[in-house]
Order: sequence, then C-alpha cells, then structure tokens
Amino acid sequence: MGFNCGIVGLPNVGKSTLFNALTATAAAQAANYPFCTIEPNVGRVAVPDPRLDVLAAIGKSAKIIPTSLEFVDIAGLVRGASKGEGLGNQFLANIREVDAIIHVLRCFEDADVTHVEGSIDPLRDAETVETELMLADLESLEKRLYAAQKKARGADKESIAAVALMEPLVAALQAGRPARTAIPVGQQEAVRRLQLLTSKPVLYVCNVEEASAATGNAFSAVVAVRAKAEGARMVIVSAAIEAEVAQLAEADRAEFLEGLGLHDSGLDRVIRAGYDLLGLVTYFTVGPKETRAWTIVRGTKAPQAAAVIHKDFERGFIACETIAYDDFVACKGELGAKDAGKMRVEGKEYVVKDGEVLLFRFNV
Repeated sequence: MGFNCGIVGLPNVGKSTLFNALTATAAAQAANYPFCTIEPNVGRVAVPDPRLDVLAAIGKSAKIIPTSLEFVDIAGLVRGASKGEGLGNQFLANIREVDAIIHVLRCFEDADVTHVEGSIDPLRDAETVETELMLADLESLEKRLYAAQKKARGADKESIAAVALMEPLVAALQAGRPARTAIPVGQQEAVRRLQLLTSKPVLYVCNVEEASAATGNAFSAVVAVRAKAEGARMVIVSAAIEAEVAQLAEADRAEFLEGLGLHDSGLDRVIRAGYDLLGLVTYFTVGPKETRAWTIVRGTKAPQAAAVIHKDFERGFIACETIAYDDFVACKGELGAKDAGKMRVEGKEYVVKDGEVLLFRFNV
C-alpha cells in the first residue's frame, strides 16, 4: 500500500465525480443533489511509475506490481454535520485511519449544479468543512481527556502522559484551530494513534471548469494562498475532464490531455502532491518473477524498509544490496552494476533513497 486518503467536501463539489475518475469506476453515484453518497466508497488504484517498465524489461520480469493508493469517499459534509445535520457525519469514522485528507473544493460556476450555500466561495467552504472536522475531533478528545484526568489524579503514569498529550490539542480545537497546529514536539506518532481528523495533512483539490484545467482560475488562486499559509498542498483538477480521461483507452489519453494543454492526468498530480505531502519515496525489487514497487516514508532505514515486504525481513535483517536506479539502467541490470562497482552492501543504519533497487539479506 502506498498511502490512503479520505476525500471530504461539501455536497455537489465534485467529490464523487472525482472519485469515479480517479478510480476509473462508477462505484460512487455522482448525482446533482446533496447526500447521493450514502455509503462510504473505497477505491484502490495503481500508482503509475514509468521506472517500473524500464526495470522489468531489464530484469526480464514475468509481471509488474506497482504500489497502490486508496481513496475513501464519504457523503458530503454540511454546516452542522458534527451535530447530526446531513449524512456526512455518520461516515467520519471511515476516514479516521487515513494518512491524509483530500479536501475537494468547488472552484467553478455552473447554474445547473446547485450549491448548498447558494454561491461559489471555496475559502468559506473550506472553513465550513474544517470546522465540522474540528468539532468532531473536540467531542471525541474531550471525553478521552476527562477520563485520563480522573486516572491521572491517582498518579497513573500512562494517564499523566495522555493528559500532557491531549491538553494542548483540546486547547487548540477549542480556540478554533486544527489539531495539527498543536502537536507536541516528538509526539507525532502518539497523536497519529488518536486518529484525529484535523491532525492529518491536507491536500486541497480545486475542481475547476474545463477551460481552467491547465492554469487554474481566480477561485483556485485564493485556495493556493491558503494552502501555502497552512503548509498544505494544492492541486488543480477538472473532475469533468478526468471523467472523460477515465473512459479512454490508455493509448489515447496522452493525446487527449495534450490537446487541453495538460501534460499529465489529475490522478498523477494528486499522487505526486500526496507523496510530497507525506514525505514518501519508492524503492524497487527486481527479479525474473516480478518487478515490484514499495512505498516508505522518506528517512526510513533499511531494516524498516525491509519490513514493508515482510516483518521477518526486519527481524532477521543482516544487510541490503543497493543499486541506484540510474546505475541499474545504465549497467543493464544487477550483474552489470556489480561488475561496474555500482552495487553497495549497506547495514542497519542505511537510509533508503528514492528509486533504489534493493535486495535484502536476512536470516530468521
């Protein structure tokens, strides 16, 4: 698994259209009325990486296995969702475990597609949805904090630590700030286990009309300013175009996109932005059976990178043989790289780099 994203937004902003296009399925019913998504939709897509084809050709691999990206689409949120308005609040639990939030914002005018707030204002819409996510987090966290505070009075060490972790988060939420702005230093993993919606990094997806797909418009420009201020990411996508692309044969997609002034699909841009947002990199394993991509967090050491394949690889880790992608290609494979002195043997402290071809030595 590469990473997974929860898709949120108001009704009728193009969430389900985007989901359908990204996953190239019709699993999510896209209709012009609020709450047409009444069950969470989960779609998994292969992450495109042209390096896989090159490596597989050199390794004469029987098959190629890319890493994957999972999307979870829930019903549109509306003002008051945290208090039971609409349907979106029923499904927030389905996105508590995701790695990042994709926040779809309507950045197009269309009299034929209604807007629940009556006008187009992506910043207002972003505030509405984030407020509902913060309120949901606050309700969840206040209950846990109260229980921990009671136990902490009895000098329970775990509860004392839990109180220290949660108090600044609750204070931030009560002040109208997302939890991600108050994560204590060195406590990112502990906060992640709390599964707070507003502790997750955000990728804003601006859904624009076809004519603005390549350059964006005035609506997406103001979202870009907000994203930069927050340290979030922003991608411009036309869900309508992506829906068309999803119906085309693979061979015809590049020509269609170029005709619109686009060099790649919305899916590719979402994936790149998501990888950048989460600090992810890819390494490869190559052999006659398969060439496969594996996703890890930037800065991961070799034993933990091995664990992505199998936990036993980490437990019995001895060393890893590593070849940079460019060297593997230039030397036409593992033997050529070894003969040219481009293959290195690294130990437990080695930090895996993006694009490396690895072979793990282990003993269990």
